[in-house]
Amino acid sequence: MQEKYIKKIKLIITLLIFAGLVWFLIVSPMLKFHENEKTLEKAARRYYELNNDKLPTGERVKTLSLNALYKESYLKNDLYAPYSGKVCSLDNSWVKVKRVNGEYNYYTYLDCGLLKSSIDHKGPTIKLNGDTEMVLDVGDKYNEQGVKSVVDNTDGKMKTDDALIRGSVDISKVGKYEIDYIAYDSLNNKGIATRTVNVVKSIKGIVKKDLKKKKNYTGSVENNYILFSNMYFRIFGLDNDGNAILVSDGDVANVNYTKIEDWLDNYYYDHITDEAKKMIVKSKYCNMKVDENNLGTTKCNSYTNKRYVYIPSIIEVNLANSNGSNFMKPLTMSWVANNMNNKKAYVTRNVFYGEEFGKNYLSYDNTFNYGVRPMLKIKGSELIYDGDGTFDNPYILKDTKRAKGGDLLNTRNTGEYITIDGVLWRIIDAMNDGTTKVIMNFSLNGEDDDSNVTNSPESSVALYNPKDKENYGYAYNNNTSKYIDTSFFVKHTVEAPVYKNKFVYGEEKKVNKYDIKFSPPNMYEMFSAQSTSYDEPSRSYWLINSSDSKKRYAGAITDIGVPLNEPVSNYAAYGIRSVGFVKKDTSIGSGKGTYNSPYTVR
Repeated sequence: MQEKYIKKIKLIITLLIFAGLVWFLIVSPMLKFHENEKTLEKAARRYYELNNDKLPTGERVKTLSLNALYKESYLKNDLYAPYSGKVCSLDNSWVKVKRVNGEYNYYTYLDCGLLKSSIDHKGPTIKLNGDTEMVLDVGDKYNEQGVKSVVDNTDGKMKTDDALIRGSVDISKVGKYEIDYIAYDSLNNKGIATRTVNVVKSIKGIVKKDLKKKKNYTGSVENNYILFSNMYFRIFGLDNDGNAILVSDGDVANVNYTKIEDWLDNYYYDHITDEAKKMIVKSKYCNMKVDENNLGTTKCNSYTNKRYVYIPSIIEVNLANSNGSNFMKPLTMSWVANNMNNKKAYVTRNVFYGEEFGKNYLSYDNTFNYGVRPMLKIKGSELIYDGDGTFDNPYILKDTKRAKGGDLLNTRNTGEYITIDGVLWRIIDAMNDGTTKVIMNFSLNGEDDDSNVTNSPESSVALYNPKDKENYGYAYNNNTSKYIDTSFFVKHTVEAPVYKNKFVYGEEKKVNKYDIKFSPPNMYEMFSAQSTSYDEPSRSYWLINSSDSKKRYAGAITDIGVPLNEPVSNYAAYGIRSVGFVKKDTSIGSGKGTYNSPYTVR
């Protein structure tokens, strides 16, 4: 009997504890919450008793927020969420009044965190026709697609015409525009849906508007310049998939035709920024053989495997022609991606001289070194963030991050421009030891005899040698200081390739090493070809490539931007275009790293 009695007592105690918990955790908070609801409604009724003229007329709904009632002193004490100590939401809590059948009905909604009134407080759900996020190119037409449905949890299906449309799209300006669609239910609860319209400049959109019904630019067009991976390109046109076809504005280097693919794959592509590489579309390029009777063709019948980068073909050059003008013909002699046979390939340029005047293409030994203009494709969806397509203001993508003042020069990218003592340089590479390898954008030819260097005829060879006072290599290392402030530069180990006879990319016989400040450019390195900027004359300069052959092979670029493919004559004179290494602690002062706004250094 005693055990049964004890069990009953324990059960009663358990029930009492449970009841207590229910009371304190559920019942009491709910009672307090409902008391607060009545307090809020009472304050609103008092407000309208004293402000009878503010009651709604017709089917209108008036709303008084908890915050307004505090400000008007109709509530003296804060309403708290039970046990939390937090004040109920001032703006989300309200009392609405509406006239129904001649009587004013009050609807109270109190938001106290976990506890909320059950009255309808949500606006209608609005669904839109079409996409809620759109992308349009500048100049496209914006067609308002409107509302598909408006449904309220109390009023049910509503008329789509009840939704108000607020906002507009300026299709002439890049920007993010929002169109709001707003509907109210019978209690004036607001529902809203938003359509975001991004007006952008995509490459595809800009080019399509420029070209209208044409597939590519033609003639002497001046608004198709684009800066890609810190290098000037021209937009040729769009492919069938809407990708933009880009071709380098000028030769990057001079390479044997037989070695172009090797050079592009194993050297050039590595110098494209990582951001730019993500934009490139791997594609097939025209590489068919063309005989001399078919040099005007615009049809291709043979293509490479898919590649990241190649060079333009005769087809692209011909398609760009218009009344004798052609932006695809460079100032220098540049290879096109077609050969005549296994021994000869074609070059093009804006004008040939002498007996070849008027021709579009000349054929040469495919082991000769001539200009390489890389060609590639990037996604047409890539956005243009600045520029108008002119040389002075090229289109700008987000394919590289510009430096800030104080950034070290050795953190910058291939192709960016810097100015030192008024001389313009371009970055070739950031070296592992922290120095930055740079090349003068132009050669130093001038009235001073020191700017034109004569190579000694005394030797039976024309081997580059910076230690020989009669050698052009010596003049580079010692005469450069007459034209620029050399305090930013340091001595560095320079590799001078030596060939058995002619220069062939990757087939040097040996490499001589010298610790010097300045040297000529290497024919096969970035930006070693003649600069094609129209505001500077073409000038000759020596190259570091040389041969120990008795035929006196030495590297040089002539005044018309063409590399020597034959032995140099006695007393041959060419200018100075130096390559140097900037100190590792050199930082950037200002500028954008572009041709028209180069970085200054400090």
